[in-house]
Amino acid sequence: MDMEYVTGKMPDYQKAQAELDKFSERWAKEIQDKYAEIDRLQRLYQAEEVLLTDEMKRKRQQEIGDKEREAREYNNKIFGFEGLLFQKKKEIIKPITDQVYKAVERVCRQRRLDMLIDKSSDFVVIYSNPVHDYTDYVIDELGLGGSEEKDKNNKTNASGVNTPAPATKPPVTNTPNNKTTKPKQ
Repeated sequence: MDMEYVTGKMPDYQKAQAELDKFSERWAKEIQDKYAEIDRLQRLYQAEEVLLTDEMKRKRQQEIGDKEREAREYNNKIFGFEGLLFQKKKEIIKPITDQVYKAVERVCRQRRLDMLIDKSSDFVVIYSNPVHDYTDYVIDELGLGGSEEKDKNNKTNASGVNTPAPATKPPVTNTPNNKTTKPKQ
């Protein structure tokens, strides 16, 4: 399915995106103002540098450095990994995308689809039948245990529906410990 096309048809998503854009623009303006102040301080320093004592030069350079550091930290706080913009996006957009994911799950169940891929982005699986989840087998293979924590007979998926776990492990055919090789002739 094309997630961008679906969300583009949703008025709530368009409103949320516009609100998010307003926050982003306001924060970008604040950061731009901080860098403009730094630029002004640097030009003032360069103009007065010949008149300043060594102590005054160090003090001004320290002030400019502190302002630059403050601007970088604020930029990271807003636009960095899990920054305020990310948090705001989660707050505003997530309820809408949750609606889409619930609809996707209903369609997949009705049409008996095991997997649905979002063709508008880089290979993203947006629904997968939990019966095909082999995570526990991989964890067991890595010797990490963890399957004791889950009910061994049932597995609950994201929508709260219990689905039976696969009865047997898939056959092991070509693992590092059980490699099928032909003898060299």
